[in-house]
Amino acid sequence: MRKVAAELGCGTMSLYNYVPRKEDLYELMFDRVSGEYDLSAEPSGDWRADILALAHQARAMMHRHTWMPALMSPVYGFSPHAMAYLEYTLSCLDSFDARFGEKMELIAMINGVVTTYVANEIASAERGRSLPWSEQQEHEARIRYLIGQISTGRYPRMAAGFAEDPGPIDLEGVFGRALDRVLDSFER
Repeated sequence: MRKVAAELGCGTMSLYNYVPRKEDLYELMFDRVSGEYDLSAEPSGDWRADILALAHQARAMMHRHTWMPALMSPVYGFSPHAMAYLEYTLSCLDSFDARFGEKMELIAMINGVVTTYVANEIASAERGRSLPWSEQQEHEARIRYLIGQISTGRYPRMAAGFAEDPGPIDLEGVFGRALDRVLDSFER
C-alpha cells in the first residue's frame, strides 16, 4: 500500500479511503490486467485451439505483469474483467460436451498449468539476474556438477536418461505438451 500511495503521490492512510485493504487493491490490479485479454474474436468452434490461444495470452500477460502468478487465486476471479474472461472461455467450450463443473475444472487446470509454468520462468529469470556471472557460465557450472554426480554411478536412471536425451530442454515444447496433456485428459 505504501508503494502504491507513493506512486500516486498521496499518503498511505489516504489510500485507505479508496481501497480499504491490500486484498482489495490486489482485486483491482487483477481486474485491470484481466482486461488485457483479447476477447474480440468469436470462438472458432475448435475448443482446444481456443483454450490454447487463451493460455498463450495468459502466459504473455503474466510475463508483462510478473506479480500476477503470485496472486492467481479463485479469490480474485469475480471482478468484471475476470468474469468477462470466464464467460468468453466458457463460450469457447460450447462445443465441448461436458457439464458446467467439468468445464470450470478444465479452465482451472489450464490456468494452474500456465500460472505454475510462468512462476517458474519468472523465478529462473530473477535468479539469473542476481548471479555474479553470466547465465551461460552458470549453466556450464551446473552441467559440470551434474556430470560429476552422475558419473559416480549413484544415479543410474538419471545417467540412462541423459544418455537417451542430453538436451537442451525445449521449454516452449514442454509448455505446449503440458497444456496438451491437460486437454487430452478431458477429451472423451
